Amino acid sequence: MISWLEMIGARALKIVNDLGRAGMFFFWSVVGIFRPPYKLSPIIKQIYVIGATSFTVIFFTGAFVGMVLGLQGYHTLKMYGAEGALGSAVSLSLIRELGPVLTALMVTGRVGSAICAEVGIMRISEQIDALECMAIDPYRFLISPKFVASVFSLPLLTAIFNLVGIAGGYLVGVHLLGANEGAYLATMKSAVMMEDIWMCFAKSICFAVLIVWICADRGYWVHLNADGYGAEGVSRATTHAVVISSVAILVFDYVITSLML
Repeated sequence: MISWLEMIGARALKIVNDLGRAGMFFFWSVVGIFRPPYKLSPIIKQIYVIGATSFTVIFFTGAFVGMVLGLQGYHTLKMYGAEGALGSAVSLSLIRELGPVLTALMVTGRVGSAICAEVGIMRISEQIDALECMAIDPYRFLISPKFVASVFSLPLLTAIFNLVGIAGGYLVGVHLLGANEGAYLATMKSAVMMEDIWMCFAKSICFAVLIVWICADRGYWVHLNADGYGAEGVSRATTHAVVISSVAILVFDYVITSLML
């Protein structure tokens, strides 16, 4: 009984310690954004890595998600004689929910895992220790540019996802299934409000922070994990980072939706 309680207590202390360390990691990373000297080249490089290289996967994902929404939405609305509302159904589904969430999940799988692996390898190869020995702030040098680039890139990727998805729904619903073109565009224009767009961008900014925070934190402290060191530790940390980031995105999606609706 005592050993069982000790195990629960040790686990609880570890969770609290990890949360406190993650909070300090986030604090010093944000402070690093405003700490001179200010350099644009690291941020531009990270914008390319996070944003530009993710364009293709976001484009095709958005296109096929929009096409599926157009296909399913048309047949569902046709049962009730409301296929004219296809434009509003596709656009609201993408802008409010599917656009920011699926974009964030795709970026997590593609970029978040790479961030965790990169920072983790730098930690186990003692490159981060070398930066500290040279009096270079590793937060400002490594992590802060990723935060800025992610907050800049993810809303743009989400906008691309939404636009391509709406076009995909239009292509399938209007040109393939024969829905009325004017009704598709008119219902979309009347249904989408500025509040929906603000919700979309608020979600994408929040998800951008979560992705970099969780993935970089797991890689930065990989040497403290008791379940493996070296290549094994980095691989497990990367897996955990992607899983935790994905779950956090879904949780915060509900929180933001409940607050802004």
